[in-house]
Amino acid sequence: MSDVVKHRLALHLSCSSLRQTALLATASLLLTLAAPSIADEGPITWQPALQIASGEAHVGPWRMNKSDFRYVDDPTVALHQDGTAAVLWVDQAQQDVFFQAIDRNGEPQHDEPTNVSRSGDTFSWLPRLVIAGDDPDTLYVLWQEIIFSGGSHGGDILFARSQDGGMTFSEPLNLSRSREGAGKGRLTEQRWDNGSLDLAEGPDGTIWAAWTTYEGDLYISHSQDGGNTFAQPQPVARDDARPARAPSLAVDDEGRVHLAWSVGEDPAANIHYTLSDSSGAILAEPAVVATSRGHSDAPSLAVDANGTLHLAYAEAADGPGQPSRLYYTRADHGERFATPRPLVEEQSEDAAGHGYPSIAVAGSHVHLTWERFPDPRQRPRGLGIMHSWDSGETFSSPSIVPESVVDIGFNGNLQGLLTRKLAVNHNGDIAVVNSTFQPDEASHAWLIRGRYER
Repeated sequence: MSDVVKHRLALHLSCSSLRQTALLATASLLLTLAAPSIADEGPITWQPALQIASGEAHVGPWRMNKSDFRYVDDPTVALHQDGTAAVLWVDQAQQDVFFQAIDRNGEPQHDEPTNVSRSGDTFSWLPRLVIAGDDPDTLYVLWQEIIFSGGSHGGDILFARSQDGGMTFSEPLNLSRSREGAGKGRLTEQRWDNGSLDLAEGPDGTIWAAWTTYEGDLYISHSQDGGNTFAQPQPVARDDARPARAPSLAVDDEGRVHLAWSVGEDPAANIHYTLSDSSGAILAEPAVVATSRGHSDAPSLAVDANGTLHLAYAEAADGPGQPSRLYYTRADHGERFATPRPLVEEQSEDAAGHGYPSIAVAGSHVHLTWERFPDPRQRPRGLGIMHSWDSGETFSSPSIVPESVVDIGFNGNLQGLLTRKLAVNHNGDIAVVNSTFQPDEASHAWLIRGRYER
């Protein structure tokens, strides 16, 4: 990696908080809560990692949408019940989001990836993907489009759907139409993560989208006609002094909408949570899940069929950008969250820095992945994973997702680490995606599949 490329990469990444730093490294938090008991991991059979996209690995100076970026990045995944993986990623050279469906045997289902965003003049970043509950051929996609509308930062939230299994997608809808830099999760004035957005579907087919802005607002909107139209975005939180960031959505079987987020400009930030009914009416006003002295960030929510809400997040004892570790809590139907507990003992060999978790549930099984930060001076390398077979009572020992660590290079998501890299289904399938970046050599997006007996 040449000095020029190193300088350009460092210069570009310096504008984005936790995407540009790997200071979430070897965890050194004081153990203030009892560690969870450890359960057997259970038999999981992993398949070889499958390359779903590849490209160059070049990052030029930031020149807005004229920037010379040539790499693939930002994968996310959803799973059909038959094991087919629906995968999105971004090709920075083309500045667009692409889709492919890959069956259980690793075979692509479309001759060529489908261009979802079709907006080559503006960068498209960090998508989310949902498969409709009543029709596996219907897909919903949300992403951040770097549209400059005269505000301090560029960014809008776009949505598209497919009704033919991803062969074609509708014309994108701009849900935010703001000048506030939608999709940016501000940590400080100079540091933020792009991809500060989320997408979920309710049991009645209502589609929910949430996002934050650089200016600090958290918005939510919904569609009751399958994504043809969306309601006017409603502010959930407004505080420029403590900007909302990293929203996570989950909808339970009653259609209740659970929303969690963190905040920036606060070295002791906590995770916030609110609950709405299926129409968007507030059932529980925004409140802090738990108070601590550390910086809590990047919440990930999932709700199971029994109505239990599962929440994972990272906490750094010494403030944002410092070594962090994972915490987990849950709330049974209608109850308060339990006291959060760390998932890895402080002295464990597995206590490498943890950040940006993705949580998913199937029945009583809870699965969790995260970015690994083995070196405080570097970006993340590889993904960690653990499982609970008893609805979060106990968790397996942490392990590394097979083939998620590359010999040379690091994990991607150069525009921001707020993403969703994990999907499971009720037939025992696990799908994990990751991107890797080898400066001046190559970039790749990967699909790694596992299966366990239910």
